Amino acid sequence: MKFKSVIFSALFVLCTVVFFSSCNQSDGKKAPDRKSDTTAKKSEDEQPDTLSVAKSSYPPIDKVLYDSLLKFNAHGDTSGRWPVKNTPYPIGGAILPFKRVVAFYGNLYSKRMGILGELPPNEMLAKLKTEVKAWTKADPKTPVQPALHYIAVVAQGDGGKDGKFRYRMPFKQIDSVLVLAKKAHAIVFLDVQVALSNIQAELPLFEKYLAMPQVHFGMDPEFSMKDGSKPGRKIGTYDANDINYVSNYLAGIVKKHGLPPKILIVHRFTKKMVTNYKNIKLHPEVQLVMDMDGWGEPDLKTGTYRYFINQEPVQFTGFKLFYKNDIKKAPHHMLTPDEVLSRYKPYPIYIQYQ
Repeated sequence: MKFKSVIFSALFVLCTVVFFSSCNQSDGKKAPDRKSDTTAKKSEDEQPDTLSVAKSSYPPIDKVLYDSLLKFNAHGDTSGRWPVKNTPYPIGGAILPFKRVVAFYGNLYSKRMGILGELPPNEMLAKLKTEVKAWTKADPKTPVQPALHYIAVVAQGDGGKDGKFRYRMPFKQIDSVLVLAKKAHAIVFLDVQVALSNIQAELPLFEKYLAMPQVHFGMDPEFSMKDGSKPGRKIGTYDANDINYVSNYLAGIVKKHGLPPKILIVHRFTKKMVTNYKNIKLHPEVQLVMDMDGWGEPDLKTGTYRYFINQEPVQFTGFKLFYKNDIKKAPHHMLTPDEVLSRYKPYPIYIQYQ
């Protein structure tokens, strides 16, 4: 199938014009109706408290419930790809697939990089609460875990002192996001756009935050410029080796500190953004989500999900919704929770709003 060309939106913030481009794409089919499985359902207060539970006190997961939820989230898939076979059971305290994560994405320095920084904090948290309610209504079987997805390393248009074309956010801003997240009982994702740096150099900088049970991680291939190109001029890439480095690193932190599993988000909207996906290694300590990070009209987004997420299964899937970019072209409509759940196999278990 022929896809529409990738559209970038370059945004410049901070003193040097920080660059961030939102993504694009897709096409799709409707799937069977979702049915509630009361025998498998657990109420929200029975789920692990991933924000405040003491070290090493997470009970083992219910494997029968876990398997039933994987089957439910496959959404009637008949290809044999979903649920993904031979994946490890997570250690105790796992969020997925017991809850669906609904996240607001952005940076506090910029109103143009996502909803997280676009609105005043209290207004933003109120809007997040509204979206959580909408997803709960669309899928009552799956409790919703709110999240703030903060861009901690931002690709930019200026090389900076070291020529790496990325800006590392001050830790005080991460601290501010943690405070906001606590108010909403939300988890936090720290997202990295490495530009001409690399993930091995950037990830360890955040270890003190990743040692916290509520902090998770995101990596963005779009801005991983392995060929030395400036970010924004072409789409970057990560290989399975890069993803395995991050996954191994996160697994080590989980083991060291007795934490529940970390969620690792890998953004994707083209085939070349993630190479050698079959070589990606999974760990009981890390839950890996391939997030469909493309923007555009509904049919375009559906095609991207089908070809680059559904057909290259890793573990869990995510879906990104853009308040502004998704409505730029006809039919000028951003998909609703009900529409997302009716269109996609498997059901995305991570939802991100920008």
